Amino acid sequence: MNALAALTAQIKPAEPLYRRAAKECDANVLPQIYNQDTNIVIWQRSLEQTLTSAVNTLLATSALKSLELAVSPDDAFDQLIKALKPEDNNRDEVKALCEDIALLVEMFCCLFDLKRAGLRLKILDKPMCPRFHVDKIPCRLVTTYQGVATQWLNHSDVNRSKLGTGNLGKSDEESGLFKSLSNINQLTEGDVALLKGEYWDDNEGAGLVHRSPPVAANEQRLLLTLDFI
Repeated sequence: MNALAALTAQIKPAEPLYRRAAKECDANVLPQIYNQDTNIVIWQRSLEQTLTSAVNTLLATSALKSLELAVSPDDAFDQLIKALKPEDNNRDEVKALCEDIALLVEMFCCLFDLKRAGLRLKILDKPMCPRFHVDKIPCRLVTTYQGVATQWLNHSDVNRSKLGTGNLGKSDEESGLFKSLSNINQLTEGDVALLKGEYWDDNEGAGLVHRSPPVAANEQRLLLTLDFI
């Protein structure tokens, strides 16, 4: 055996990356995002009926608008109220939504030791990111207050060579990115999820693969995202 062959024999192939989802019906699941083997954490949350009714009313009356804000735990509620400008006939509904968002801002900033977070509140009638992709970020919080919620794939079900231009112009379903439609997972309205991206330490090549869901005609989504600043 020559020197090159001997060296090659000693080199072990890299072990495949393993990533899993952590899911619980309790907010105490959120810190599991720090587990190296976890690339999505889902707090399977059921929205209070008062909040659901408030959101439905606000969307039905066009009382909401899409927002992009830089917020802190101390000023999130006040900034949201100021931006949404509640009127006498919807003040309680706007307050209920703002209180819930402010709570998520506080939890997100506390979890990641952030002073501020980038907040986006989006009203969508079509997919914002219709193709499966990974985000070049450390981590993002997503929750859908109304409508169909984010779709995602288990790391083990993804052929990552088919992401982006690797799809050769084919749809996600035809490109070979995943084997079966049954591989597609979907969050539920109200779920709070942390999606680990490619820029999380030691997570390159294992960022969560996800996409916006198709939205039926005459339907709307109300989506909240929180990001690192």
